[in-house]
Amino acid sequence: MDAQALCNVCTPFHRKPTLLRSPIAASNSLKFRRKMTVKSELQTTTTPSVNGAYSPSVRTHKVTVNDRQRGVVHEFVVPEDQYILHTAEDQDISLPFACRHGCCTSCAVRIKSGDIRQPEALGISAELKAKGYALLCVGFPTSDIEVETQDEDEVYWLQFGRYFARGPIERDDYALELAMGDE
Repeated sequence: MDAQALCNVCTPFHRKPTLLRSPIAASNSLKFRRKMTVKSELQTTTTPSVNGAYSPSVRTHKVTVNDRQRGVVHEFVVPEDQYILHTAEDQDISLPFACRHGCCTSCAVRIKSGDIRQPEALGISAELKAKGYALLCVGFPTSDIEVETQDEDEVYWLQFGRYFARGPIERDDYALELAMGDE
């Protein structure tokens, strides 16, 4: 795992990761204001032209996010080859997230209309995907979509509750005694 990926994993909730720069690089970035992007196998980047439009070869889709927690509706355009969360952030739209790798449920949404392709969404099961749940951090729009943010605990319960809600757990005093002896 590279240093940038590690930085993204340990970043506190709901904050963009910051890049460490030398004083010279920082002053250069202020003068030229170049957009830095990270490319991956599944995500190709397209830079907006001077008028803000994206490359004509890449289809774009209107994304509407009903943020239940903040009581706000966001509408923005996302190219088909870019993650929804990253594009929102590029447009100064603040949406919930944590890991940025599709492993948790902080950015989970319920799809009200449209389709999202999410091959890297490990944080939700195939069963929840089939019920219309998606992760914005690793989701690509394949049509115009409308989604609604979800409470992370609700999604976690839907995914794992059946495993943890089977009733009281029998206490194993011998195992507890062995574990306490190790300390």
